[in-house]
Amino acid sequence: MSNVSSPSPFDRVSTAMADAVSAVSPAVLAIQTRHARASGFVWRPGWVVSSEEGLPEDEEAELVLPGGATVAAKVAGRDPSTDVLLLRCEGVASPPVVFDVEPLRAGEMVLAIGAREGLPLVAGGLVSLAGPAWRSLRGGEIDARIELDMRLRLGAEGGVVLNAKGQPVGMAVFGPRRRVLLIPAATIERVAAQLMTHGHMPRGYLGLSLQPVRVDAGSVGAMVMSVAEQGPGAAAGVLQGDVIVAMNGQPIRSVPLLLRALGPASVGTVLVLSLRRAGEAVEARLRVGERPAA
Repeated sequence: MSNVSSPSPFDRVSTAMADAVSAVSPAVLAIQTRHARASGFVWRPGWVVSSEEGLPEDEEAELVLPGGATVAAKVAGRDPSTDVLLLRCEGVASPPVVFDVEPLRAGEMVLAIGAREGLPLVAGGLVSLAGPAWRSLRGGEIDARIELDMRLRLGAEGGVVLNAKGQPVGMAVFGPRRRVLLIPAATIERVAAQLMTHGHMPRGYLGLSLQPVRVDAGSVGAMVMSVAEQGPGAAAGVLQGDVIVAMNGQPIRSVPLLLRALGPASVGTVLVLSLRRAGEAVEARLRVGERPAA
């Protein structure tokens, strides 16, 4: 009789998780700058994606490859609103990650794979919340709201997240109060493509400085405090002192919400602004411009 016992269910799950880590870890890199350490992954040949918040300052970085070799990289673009950073590098032969676009569900098991000194840095957990698309506090359009119940080490921020099939589904980052969030694959693909082409994400620009003001009982408007010369607001005939009470027929709820709506898709669109000017109702048609580089 054989004394060899069959693997337990726990052993099979553990082996499958370790195999998934081994399969993806060649594409996951440690990233070092003068001020920070994070992880990243090969998105395209010669291009690495990481967390913008994890590497907020420096424009040059060192990538630590699996095995410990290092190569230089430069920041090609960053988008703080979606927490996506794109690095350009040469000499990285690792194959890019291939994302699984199937949506995650609450309760699914996930793994976050970062890197430290050329070795995988792994955290496991569950999808604690799975919701629809949302806007970040900085106005970025995130394709799904996914929160992860796991303990992510600082150096693992920017690493890749695997679903229960062992397939990459996005990037692990820190959110408010150190909650671990997932930046979904669809967001990464959209933003990284823009950064690769333009070096930044275009943002809508009104050319107006706005201040919230009460206009009626229980309603809010946006008072125009200043108008940029040759900006979209000036071209539309908006004047200092005007109060915007509605945009495209929708009442103004708050100035931050109005500004957060000026994402990449807003550039070039025409907004119909309902204004109050010296007590009179005025309408202006404003074509949204692209925010100038800082």
